Amino acid sequence: MPDVFTKAKRSEVMSRIRSRGNRDTELALVRLLRKFRVSGWRRNQNIFGKPDFVFPKARLAVFVDGCFWHACPKHSTVPAGNRAFWKRKLAANRSRDRLVNRTLRKNGWRVIRLWEHDLPKRGNPSIRRIKSALLVLGRKATDKHRCAQIDEKAMR
Repeated sequence: MPDVFTKAKRSEVMSRIRSRGNRDTELALVRLLRKFRVSGWRRNQNIFGKPDFVFPKARLAVFVDGCFWHACPKHSTVPAGNRAFWKRKLAANRSRDRLVNRTLRKNGWRVIRLWEHDLPKRGNPSIRRIKSALLVLGRKATDKHRCAQIDEKAMR
């Protein structure tokens, strides 16, 4: 069936559609975080790269990457139609992911990237990665707090 819009009009219509993220995979991680009683996370925070989950106090950003859009080495396939476009698009997505990682790390954030295929089958390792990062970052925050207390005592 031919498109009812011209190519320019279709482009305009599609450009106005805004994504709400990878809702199913995000909700899968929400269930895991609640199941394993991991707290302190927020969603939809205004941080560079738009992490799916943010632990503001620990400065931890968690991304749940979709296998197709982020070119998972296990599951990614390039569509048969318009292969050149899709190769460029997926390469640009991977490049943007690296830029986001670098930028957040430069600004003092720890970044964790999880694959969507790991959540339903292997949720425990994903939660372990998050918990261990929070533990390490929590210790750093505590150490900074202790150092500040020691500095205050030394100033007296």
